[in-house]
Amino acid sequence: MHIQEWLENIPAVSVYLLVGVVIGLESLGIPLPGEIVLVSSALLASQQGHIDPLILGTCATVGAIVGDSIGYAIGRKGGKPLLDWLGGKFPKHFGPSHVATAERSFQRWGMWAVFFGRFIALLRIFAGPLAGVLKMPYWKFLTANVLGGVLWAGGTTAVIYYVGIVAEAWLKRFSWLGLVLAVLIGLGSMLFVKRRTAKTAAEAADVDAREPALTGD
Repeated sequence: MHIQEWLENIPAVSVYLLVGVVIGLESLGIPLPGEIVLVSSALLASQQGHIDPLILGTCATVGAIVGDSIGYAIGRKGGKPLLDWLGGKFPKHFGPSHVATAERSFQRWGMWAVFFGRFIALLRIFAGPLAGVLKMPYWKFLTANVLGGVLWAGGTTAVIYYVGIVAEAWLKRFSWLGLVLAVLIGLGSMLFVKRRTAKTAAEAADVDAREPALTGD
């Protein structure tokens, strides 16, 4: 079967389910490439008419909100020992330095850390569990969680989908190669943004770490 035909025959429900589950698990606190899956699926939707971007965005949003809420409940019940256990299982994501950076962000920004954390890879997996560990009032968490989930999931789906539609006129003559190129461009853009975000977060953490030394003694 030609790759183009294979892509056209992917059941839409499978794409919706994959996006919702992966983003939900990532939001719960499991390090998974939710953003990459969402971007790739939105690009696929722009090329394949049987995938509805509205349903795709809705599934992504629901996955983000539900996953974060479950993570909050687990964090509130598990407390600090949960972060220690996660640090042992996923040291690259839940190591002491990452936890400290996330805690400083929560202490400084409160519910806004949950909202903006949706757009930052590191905070995205921390937001739910850490908000629970730090006993953030649930109504504050839920407000920031819903707003952040809708804006991130819905906004990302809409932007990538319409970019794909615009690019289709340029790429359609290359058949499936055009889709592959679009995916690579999308992934490259996301990696660039993630690197810039990580650099900004590191600089902010460095400033926060220096503040006690400057104000103390």
